[in-house]
Amino acid sequence: MVAVPDSAGRIPNLPRPNWHGLELGFWATPFLAYFVAPDRRLLLVQIFVYALFALSLDLILGYAGILSLGHAAFFGTGAYTAGLLARHGWVEPLSGLGAAALICAAFGYAVSFLVVSGPDLTRLLVTLGVGLLTSEAANQASAITGGVDGLSDMQPARLLGVFRFQLNGKTAFVYSLIVLLLVFVFVRRLVHAPFGLSLRGIRENRRRMPAIGVNVRGRLQAVFALGAAIAGMAGALLAQTTGFVGIDTLSFQRSADLLIILLIGGTGRLYGALLGAAVFILAQDYLSGISPEYWQFWLGAALVLLVLVAPGGVIGGGEAFYRRWRHRWQVR
Repeated sequence: MVAVPDSAGRIPNLPRPNWHGLELGFWATPFLAYFVAPDRRLLLVQIFVYALFALSLDLILGYAGILSLGHAAFFGTGAYTAGLLARHGWVEPLSGLGAAALICAAFGYAVSFLVVSGPDLTRLLVTLGVGLLTSEAANQASAITGGVDGLSDMQPARLLGVFRFQLNGKTAFVYSLIVLLLVFVFVRRLVHAPFGLSLRGIRENRRRMPAIGVNVRGRLQAVFALGAAIAGMAGALLAQTTGFVGIDTLSFQRSADLLIILLIGGTGRLYGALLGAAVFILAQDYLSGISPEYWQFWLGAALVLLVLVAPGGVIGGGEAFYRRWRHRWQVR
């Protein structure tokens, strides 16, 4: 059955990205935390940065099916872009954020020619290789990047010429949260648009999509470049809100943490990236506080338990629980 557009030119069968009350409550929570937990604002900023970073990988993994082991290459490139611009006098934060997005989008598009042409194993090796090469290149170019010492003393200018970045994290909190929200709204609309639906079709059955006129290679390259741009924005946010860029922003550990975050939250749902980042950062902070030597052991044990109990992550497990509960309620 072919979907027929209505009088406004819309296709009725396409899903409508309407906002639900639960979503609005979800986004109201961080604004409430701004007043309730003022001493945790910097930790929350870290959550927002990682949430944006995870959102970039969820877009290419959860919707396009492209697994990347070197996504930190774009995160670190964005961080160094904003950091180097600030070190050389370009301290306006919004333009630095945009510059990081553009450079990482170009970087991601160049890498996409290698990524989309091969099978899954080839993609893993290519992305891992790109990540390792980028990290080593930054290490060798110590005269520019600072090497293992990194870049420091980067004070961004006042946001919009008014709001100064303070040590208490007020401006950094609002700035990073608004950037995350705007990018999320854009990605949310994108995945519900025909472009996003075509990505799901490519993920489910790549061979059949050309039969309906979809340029598979072009779509995958576009989404990979977009994911790289969003990852670069996350890196730039980290540089601007902390005033420091370390070589570890390009490390494989960052990419591994990102996969863990998506494992916790669930892929292909967008909110899984946000919830996964919050759970990961908060668990890391809590466990390292009560057991500085063995916190990684307990975190690993919690991840194993999560995989056994809820293979689809927090959101997937919650959806499964809701379906079972609803079925039992209807039976009664």
